[in-house]
Amino acid sequence: MATTHPPAINPLPWILNDLGYRLDREVLTRAMAELHDVGYRHLTVEKPLEMSTADYRALLSDNGFAPAPGYFSGNFSDADQHGALVESIKKHAALHAELGLDRAFIAEDIVPARLAVPAKGVGFDPERIAVIAEGMRLAADAAAIEGVRYGLHPHVATGVETEAEAREVLDRTAGSSLGFGPDTGHIAWAGGDPAALIADYSTRVLSVHVKDVDNEAILAAARHGDDYLAATNARKVWREPGRGDVDWEGVLRALAPDFSGWFVVEVDVPFASTPAESAAQSLEFIRRVVSFEEVST
Repeated sequence: MATTHPPAINPLPWILNDLGYRLDREVLTRAMAELHDVGYRHLTVEKPLEMSTADYRALLSDNGFAPAPGYFSGNFSDADQHGALVESIKKHAALHAELGLDRAFIAEDIVPARLAVPAKGVGFDPERIAVIAEGMRLAADAAAIEGVRYGLHPHVATGVETEAEAREVLDRTAGSSLGFGPDTGHIAWAGGDPAALIADYSTRVLSVHVKDVDNEAILAAARHGDDYLAATNARKVWREPGRGDVDWEGVLRALAPDFSGWFVVEVDVPFASTPAESAAQSLEFIRRVVSFEEVST
């Protein structure tokens, strides 16, 4: 397995904290300092609102980093919001294009009932999935005009949580610009088979979010009725890649032979003792199983 894109990482362990979600220059600078020491050189795009694109590009460059695909989410289940979401993703895509990227991830918003009871597909509604699929199709087609393709990212506690829901959205959008951006951990936690899902839509896979899961922790979380935050923060369902129960041999085998996308490490809540140690373990694994043929960016 080889790709021309170098390994990248989402610095969520530095951004997420007891006070919530903190994204600013100080946090990103601290994260990049630690990640650079570990060996990363590419960071998920997420520009702080107060920064200009030029300032953000300089922040990355000054710390020895280049951009990697980011993440867009919205309430696609509300058809009345589709127009506004199309305009929002065009701006998101324009930022990516300006930073030299041609792909990103797209997801549905968090659903409160699923935040309370995660990974079970609570309240499944085929009509809602149809609306989500249409909204994502419109958004992806609009973003493609800006030069950026978006891949569906199934995510626990959102409106596209289960393997069945992901398949429905992908099937309904066949022939559109919407690709697939699987997250191995989210698919597995929701009871799906990442390898099988990737194999069935391999020609649409743009990039992969890389994380692992602990099946025993998942079962314990369900048994104790944990909500999403308890399952991830206290129960520790996430694991660094290669240290959990995801079938990585199957995942890598499932990717198309000509796959040229990104592998983006995203262990939201590390199992390792520190974010830096988590990042190091993840990088060691991904470099061991994937051949990275780096090109200039």
